Amino acid sequence: MLIKLAGGHIYDPTQNRQGEPGDLFIRDGLITSDPGPNAKFDQVYDLSGHIVMAGAVDIHTHIAGGNVNTARLLLPEQHRNHVARRLRTACNLAIVPASKYTHGGHVDHPFSNAKWSTTDTGYRYARMGYTTVVEPAMLPVNALDVHLQMADIPILDTAALAILGNDDLLLRLMRAKASQNQINDYVAWTLHATRALGLKVINAGGANAFKSNARQFDLDDVVPDYGVSSRQILQTLQTAVCQLGVPHPVHVHCNNLGIPGNVDTIVATMEAAQGLPMHLAHVQFYAYGNEGAKGFSSAAAQLLEAFNRHLNITMDVGQVLFGQTVTISGDVIAQYSRHADASPNKWVMWDAEREGSGGVVPYRYREASFVNTLQWAIGLELFLLADAPERLFFTTDHPNGAPFTAYPELIRLLMDADYRQAYMARLNQEALAMTLLPNLKREFTLTEIATMTRSAAAKLLGLHDRGHLAPGAIADIAVYNPQGVGTCDRLTGAFAARPQANIAAMFANAALLFKNGELVVRDGCVVARPAGRAQVLQPNYDAGITRTVQDHFNRFYSLKLSNFAVNDADFAEQARFRVHG
Repeated sequence: MLIKLAGGHIYDPTQNRQGEPGDLFIRDGLITSDPGPNAKFDQVYDLSGHIVMAGAVDIHTHIAGGNVNTARLLLPEQHRNHVARRLRTACNLAIVPASKYTHGGHVDHPFSNAKWSTTDTGYRYARMGYTTVVEPAMLPVNALDVHLQMADIPILDTAALAILGNDDLLLRLMRAKASQNQINDYVAWTLHATRALGLKVINAGGANAFKSNARQFDLDDVVPDYGVSSRQILQTLQTAVCQLGVPHPVHVHCNNLGIPGNVDTIVATMEAAQGLPMHLAHVQFYAYGNEGAKGFSSAAAQLLEAFNRHLNITMDVGQVLFGQTVTISGDVIAQYSRHADASPNKWVMWDAEREGSGGVVPYRYREASFVNTLQWAIGLELFLLADAPERLFFTTDHPNGAPFTAYPELIRLLMDADYRQAYMARLNQEALAMTLLPNLKREFTLTEIATMTRSAAAKLLGLHDRGHLAPGAIADIAVYNPQGVGTCDRLTGAFAARPQANIAAMFANAALLFKNGELVVRDGCVVARPAGRAQVLQPNYDAGITRTVQDHFNRFYSLKLSNFAVNDADFAEQARFRVHG
């Protein structure tokens, strides 16, 4: 099938396209070169006046696994007896009229699913123009369950990062002074067995230290009984990822999350990176100083000064936005430390066989709160003060800082300085006075939004077949309608007209979304729900490590090693996994 997308204003940072009108062509699910003046198209879409970007990529969103399911069980009031009626009636059961965009037909698929279900997750992401999402915290022991949940998410391609850093076998190998090559083999075996795209480290050694009654664990603290420090664990795993050639740098949840003064920890972690690539997750939660009467202050400028010095580091923000959410994490020390703040007052802490532990704590971010206002402002400071959108990524650490459904609101806060100023008027003024935010007038451009959420995100993950609109890329394409936002300044940067009230609405409801060349969203309504694929990496390793793992399982675990690995046979779909590299 040959499709033409005609006349849209194209934003593709990889090709330095910043809003000039142009055409795109899709052939059999891929973007292709101009087929020439005599080509006969199956469908033509007139995108005059519309904004065109690659499908968005979320590098850090908790969408599957034990913590996600535990949160659903803990908070049934968030979804009990809830049917997504707006999606069902407005988008999926009604017949969608013939589109003004196309000369072709349409597909309609009704659905009825609970809020925050796998179906709801896929639909809500797709409506915003997202086509690929990454679960950043997959326990190896829970890998099959994670993949089965992700396979149930419609439309989206998915990937997961396997957690190591508190694993008993890893720490035993380090205690026994195993070679780096043997560690590399174990990491590669884990990526193979769990069908992961990369490696995640969460407060390295902290979960094991918690079992020995540690309630704080710093970078140079030593894990009881193993004799290795958090720094040693992190550096060993970082070296393994680099030597194995894993494209995505080791994805790090640092020590001391949420503690005043923890900016020193994240700066020390940057310095511990040995000059090698490292990605630091949800850094808003580490940009805290301990100044002022309340002993809590913004250290965003200090963090960014270190970030600018360490060009090997990438980061995602983990923006806080106001409202009810639930915090979920494998960092049991951090979660246990805040269980008294649970709102509503219920929480779960757990311990898992083989790798670690974690917790689920519901939380409401309140506009009147000094701490919450400061967290909100710190995240925006990081965005607005940073001058490297290709190294700083757009996340809310869903659902920890806010649900991913709040992304359009965050985009408006970044693109509209007047809106930001008006919003600050209703927040805690004492907290705002301790930040630089009231004086920051910067407005993000559409190119910067495309960089953070498309081109740079795909590149960071090693997914070179997406995130851009060059020939050969998969045809994941999002189209937005700026009508009602105001007159655009040639659509090359920030919107020129005021008020900009519809920026959030525009990014909340894509005019069109194509997944692998198939139209899946029209006018913010899901019209097709193809199955996505899991993106995986399969680095080479010495098969001898399997015997070491087998011996360890036989001695210490009830789980059989034969039940551990994720296999093609576990899935009804054909070709569920797409191997990169």
